[in-house]
Amino acid sequence: MTALHPVRAPKPTPRALRPAPFPLVDEIARHCTQEAEPETVHVEAHLPGHVNGARLREAFGRALARHPKALLRQAPVRWWHRRYTWQPADAPDGDPVSFPEPGPEALRRARQRALAECPSLDAAPPVRLEVIAQGAAAGQDTGPGTVLLLIAHHTALDAPSCLRLLATTAELYGGADNSPAPPPVRAVQKGVRRSSGSTAAVRLVPRRPARVAADRGRAAPGNGMLLTELPVPVRPPRVPGARAPYTVNDQLLVAACLSVTRWNHVHGARSAPVVLTVPVDDRPRDAGMPLGNGTRLVSVNFGAGPPGAARNAVAWPPEPAVVARLLRTTATRTRALKSASGPQLGRAGALLTAPVLPVGGRAAVTRGARAAAAPWTSTALVSNIGRLPYPLDFGAMGGRATGVWFSAPVRMPRGLSFGTLATGGRIQLTLRWSRALLDDTSGAALCALFEEALTATSWSGT
Repeated sequence: MTALHPVRAPKPTPRALRPAPFPLVDEIARHCTQEAEPETVHVEAHLPGHVNGARLREAFGRALARHPKALLRQAPVRWWHRRYTWQPADAPDGDPVSFPEPGPEALRRARQRALAECPSLDAAPPVRLEVIAQGAAAGQDTGPGTVLLLIAHHTALDAPSCLRLLATTAELYGGADNSPAPPPVRAVQKGVRRSSGSTAAVRLVPRRPARVAADRGRAAPGNGMLLTELPVPVRPPRVPGARAPYTVNDQLLVAACLSVTRWNHVHGARSAPVVLTVPVDDRPRDAGMPLGNGTRLVSVNFGAGPPGAARNAVAWPPEPAVVARLLRTTATRTRALKSASGPQLGRAGALLTAPVLPVGGRAAVTRGARAAAAPWTSTALVSNIGRLPYPLDFGAMGGRATGVWFSAPVRMPRGLSFGTLATGGRIQLTLRWSRALLDDTSGAALCALFEEALTATSWSGT
C-alpha cells in the first residue's frame, strides 16, 4: 500500500468550489474520532476479470474530479477556531490508488488495513482505493479476478457515497452504462402521514437498551470483520395493488433482534429492550447524488423484548408464530419512521455544533455528552442499502461485480454493526465488531446465529 503524502503547500482552489464549514454530522464525527477505533468506511467489490492499473488510476482520478465533494481536505485548524472547514482541491495531494503485492494473504491484509488505517483528513481526498489481484497469477487457489477495496474516512463520506464514486469510476473505466436501476415500484402507503421532528434520538424507555454480551479472550484494540453471503429470505407473494406485509429490511431487523436476544440469553446477560439504529438515505442514486454523510438515523425499539422473546431464546430456532408477530409489528414501526423527517442527529446534535464555543470547547462538550449518553446507546447498527443500485461494470476485461460488501465504523459501547446489500439474488452481509466486545471466534458464532434467525424469517407458504 502507498500511504498518502503529507500535505504540502495548498494548491489553487477552483473558482467553482469554495471552502465550506463542516456539516453537522461531519463535525460530530470529527469530535469523536479515536485512534483505537478508526472511523473507516469499507467497501469491497469483487470483479470476475482483471483491470489495467494505469487506466483504473486515471478513471478514479476523473471520478474524483466529477464528484468534487469527495476531493476535499480539512483546512488547518486550531482549538480556538469557530469552525472546521472543508477545503476543496483541484487534484489529489498524493496517489489514492495502490496495488498491493499479490499473494495468498493479500486480501486478508488489505481488509486489516481497511479497519485499522484511516485515510487522513489533512490530505485530499480522504479516501483510498486498493486493487488486489486474485487467482493463479497471484499465487492463490481461487479463480481469476480482482478485488477493489475503497476505504474512506467516515467524517467525509458514507457507504452510499463510496458506492456512487465506484460506479462513476466503473463508467469512466469500462465505458459501460452504470446508471442506477429504477427503484422498485411500491404500492401507495395509505394512512401513513409524513411527520416532522427528529427521528434520530433514541426514545427513552423505562429500561436501558440491551448491550451485546462481551465474549472475547484478551482485549485487543481495533475492529474485527466477517464477510459472508446469504440467500434472500422468502416473503409472501404480493397481492396486486396491495402493500407488502413486510420488507426484506424488516426481516433483517427481526433477525438482528432475535440473534442478539439469543446471544445474550446464552451468555447470561440481563434482559433488556433491543434497540437498533438504522440509517435512512433519501438521496437519489444518479450522477447528481450529493456525496458526503447524507443519511439520517432512526431507532427501531423492540421494547422489553419481542413477543415471547424469553421463551423463544431458549427454544431455538425461533418459533414461527413469534417471528410472524414480530415481522408485522416491525413493519408498522419502520414505515412510520421512514416517513418521518427531521435533523440528521436531532436537536441535540444541532445544539452541540452551534458555533457559540470554539471547536476545542465544542469537542470537549460533545465527547462528554457522548460518554454521559453511553448507557442509552442502541444495541447495534443495522445498515441495509438494499439492492445494489449500480451494475459496477468495468467493461470486457474487468467484468461486472459479482459481489459487493460494505461496513461502517463500530465504537463502544455499541460495538456491533450489520451491513447488508443484495447482488444477484443474494445478500452480502458484513458483520463488524469492536475487539473490546468480541474476538474472531465469537464474531463467527454471532454471525451463525444471525443466519439462523434470518432463515427463520422466511415465509413458509402458510
